[in-house]
Amino acid sequence: MTHPGEQFYPQGVHWDDAIARGTLPDLLSEAAAAYGARPAIEFRDRPISYTELEALVETAASAFLRAGYGRNHSVALFLGNSPDHPVNFFGALKAGARIVHLSPLDGEIALSHKLSDSGARVLVTSNLSALLPTALKFLDKGLLDRLIVCEDDHWGKVGTPQTPLPDNPAVITYKQFVDGATKPAQWPVISADDVALLQYTGGTTGLPKGAMLSHGNLTSAVSVYDVWGKPARAERDAIERVICVLPLFHIFALTVVLLSSIRRGNLISLHQRFDVEAVMRDIEVKRATAFPGVPTMWIAIAALPDLDKRDLSSLVSCGSGGAPLPVEVAKIFERKVGMKLKSGWGMTETCSPGTGHPKEGPDKPGSIGLMLPGIEMDVVSLEDPKQLMPVGEVGEIRIRGPNVTKGYWNRPKETAEAFVGDRFLTGDIGYMDADGYFYLVDRKKDMIISGGFNVYPQMIEQAIYTHPGVQEVIVIGIPDDYRGETAKAFIKLRADARPFTLDELKAFLTGKLGKHEIPAALDFVEELPRTSVGKLSRHELRQQQPSQPKQQVASGGRS
Repeated sequence: MTHPGEQFYPQGVHWDDAIARGTLPDLLSEAAAAYGARPAIEFRDRPISYTELEALVETAASAFLRAGYGRNHSVALFLGNSPDHPVNFFGALKAGARIVHLSPLDGEIALSHKLSDSGARVLVTSNLSALLPTALKFLDKGLLDRLIVCEDDHWGKVGTPQTPLPDNPAVITYKQFVDGATKPAQWPVISADDVALLQYTGGTTGLPKGAMLSHGNLTSAVSVYDVWGKPARAERDAIERVICVLPLFHIFALTVVLLSSIRRGNLISLHQRFDVEAVMRDIEVKRATAFPGVPTMWIAIAALPDLDKRDLSSLVSCGSGGAPLPVEVAKIFERKVGMKLKSGWGMTETCSPGTGHPKEGPDKPGSIGLMLPGIEMDVVSLEDPKQLMPVGEVGEIRIRGPNVTKGYWNRPKETAEAFVGDRFLTGDIGYMDADGYFYLVDRKKDMIISGGFNVYPQMIEQAIYTHPGVQEVIVIGIPDDYRGETAKAFIKLRADARPFTLDELKAFLTGKLGKHEIPAALDFVEELPRTSVGKLSRHELRQQQPSQPKQQVASGGRS
């Protein structure tokens, strides 16, 4: 058998099943035609039907076209989890533009880079105080021509702090932006090969780079999951209520929740943030049937003192992704709830899908599962990425498939380095066993995964270097019981500088970095280790740290 893992696939599923490919506006239009009055999204207890969602998207698309943001334009979204995201996401795409996702968790350094690198001169944000003040800074810095501000109260009042809009002709409310916009005689023609999304991800060095994800990549990713889950869906024959607390600007939520749910006519129960009791209410009272989360969410649920008395019987699907899940957490959940936490691996560059665990199949703790239909993965030598490694031997994992990016925006060198032919080098080190199950053992890159989010040491180091007392710094990841990993800074001070506390460092970095990037630990050192050519060495620093037992993981992904 070419793909040994295929023997464990769900009945009727084959590795070479056809993977559909199309455009995202068509995905939504087909869903609206098929599901009509059925609710697509529920937000603050208000349902939005498939028909209503498509109408909102067409209004947004008409306004983007009228304003000149169509083909060959980048539209940046700086939004949290509200219906404003899918409306503007699909709206800009229907106008022919490409989307640039900006994370509200990022600091100014990364966000400014993403705006200038992507060429986005228009930004859609919200009047929430957690977003608008930062967005206004980009306008002040000359990074934007126009700021479109969605009014959060439009979806119902909840008392969330909001910031008034300044008197500036470059700042416009969303209501003003779409007012009077009429549909064009014909919508722009969009190809599956057109870039739909610049999704930024980090490298081993330098600033984040934009993975170019085409309409075909993203629709193929949805189709991969469709093929994989078809037997289970046929058996249930039900409309699922899918909890969405994962941020929609993250590839995991975008593909696994938003796009996949719309494709299947499910209801997305949209939460602005993760609140464990709100999620439990969704499950126990509203009878949610599916909940994809990241490990920090499952850790919080597993820690509920009365978990074994809670009613999770409505759940038919629960999974973990975005980062490694501690085996112990999966065990606690299974023991108390009687359900296995299913999980897999994927990355931004694959639009999420890579591996998954079949419902039936061998129990392999620590594995990330089997490669999904239509996706090919193998393991190659760390010294020669063209040399295949035998079963059980450790090397770098490669991947190819219709969901894999063609490369990085304006980065031909990094794109060339990331591929061997049409196979993408993931930067993850692992092996495959005789049954076709994959395992991760380490990461080639220095990236830290904290609570499911990528944290890039060099970005943190750049911010710390702006402190007047710092001469040299290296940031590495250290184990963290809750987030999986967190950042620790090792600092060599200038000769005349006094040491400062961790709290002082955190205060200094606030605003410069996202909250998830700020180091949770700090050490001052006389000297930092260097390579033979004099470069500061993270690898050597990690080797010098007291050995800690490696946290066993059930599975994981990254993005």
